[in-house]
Amino acid sequence: MEPLPWPEGEFGGRDARAERVARAALSRLVEPGDAAFGRAVRNHGADRLLRDLRGHGTLPVELARRDPAGYRVRLGPHDPEADLELIAELGGAFVVPGDPDWPTQLDDLGDAGPLGLWVRGAVSLRPAALRSVAVVGSRACTDYGTYVAGTLAADLAELGWTVVSGGAYGVDGAAHRGALAVAGRTVAVLACGIDVNYPRGHERLLARIAELGTVVTELPPGAHPTRYRFVERNRVIAALTRGTVVVEAALRSGALISARRAALLGRQVMGVPGPIGSASSAGVHALLREPGSVLVTRAAEVVEQVGLIGDDLAPMLSGPTRPGDDLAPQTRRILDVVPTRGALSTALIAREAGVAPAATRRRLDVLAARELVDRTSKGWRRRGGA
Repeated sequence: MEPLPWPEGEFGGRDARAERVARAALSRLVEPGDAAFGRAVRNHGADRLLRDLRGHGTLPVELARRDPAGYRVRLGPHDPEADLELIAELGGAFVVPGDPDWPTQLDDLGDAGPLGLWVRGAVSLRPAALRSVAVVGSRACTDYGTYVAGTLAADLAELGWTVVSGGAYGVDGAAHRGALAVAGRTVAVLACGIDVNYPRGHERLLARIAELGTVVTELPPGAHPTRYRFVERNRVIAALTRGTVVVEAALRSGALISARRAALLGRQVMGVPGPIGSASSAGVHALLREPGSVLVTRAAEVVEQVGLIGDDLAPMLSGPTRPGDDLAPQTRRILDVVPTRGALSTALIAREAGVAPAATRRRLDVLAARELVDRTSKGWRRRGGA
């Protein structure tokens, strides 16, 4: 997964290696989603900005109102080359814009996008993310939420879609496990360093994802999660995928942040309904009342929303068929008049159905041929189940 050099001319001719190292260093310095900092990197280059922050120049206009001392303290003596060596030892890579494995849909985040991504796993991120769906929800989910998330993820994976989630307890973990259970692709987007097992109870799950799927984060090795980082992690999940499905979420659930970020990015927002009296589904129900949100109950309906128009339509659901469902309206009316107990003459059936006697007789013969009615000595009688 070692990234290839940038194409000639990328980043205005700046040295690709220096830019990569500088972005690795800045990922330790700046918090995710800092649009002003991202704008400064875009306008001036990561290498130049890093040198300025280390005291070799003045800060650019985008950061003019900020205190450089805070940045310099945070940078300290840390060597970004050590981080790059560590991710290589873990079998991963630091992927940056312009690399062949960079998911270009993240560019929709503009200057608030990641400076780079620390990636580890058996599956290359960019192809995995091309056909991907986020499945998110409450950490404190119910058995219903666990079942739905796992089943939905497994079915999506079997249909060839990558399941993306946040690696957390609850719905996230169930979604990852569902995809892994059918040997499908799954991506965990972390709010901590690639080498930090958080939550600790998911150490084995995250190792399994890295073995069969992909683990990704914009935070450098050793970085610990914070509430803010969890919130900003959601924007990466939203941008990386074609749509976000919220399985179970309370009114103040962080999963709703992912859904609303997805909506702002023009991605499809979907929700799985739960029991109307369940506080665990109240957030999903509120989301489904918002314009643009779509109710889904199965993988085929999710794929219909995020797949190719006209090609990925979900099959229509219908109840069990019954004999006579395909009858013409007048014939159906005649059949409805025929009793299941006792019998009626042709004349009485014609009168009750409002159909001429001759036409009634012809239709009764058709119904008899289809074994829906029987003619007895006392008249016509409907067969059981017809």
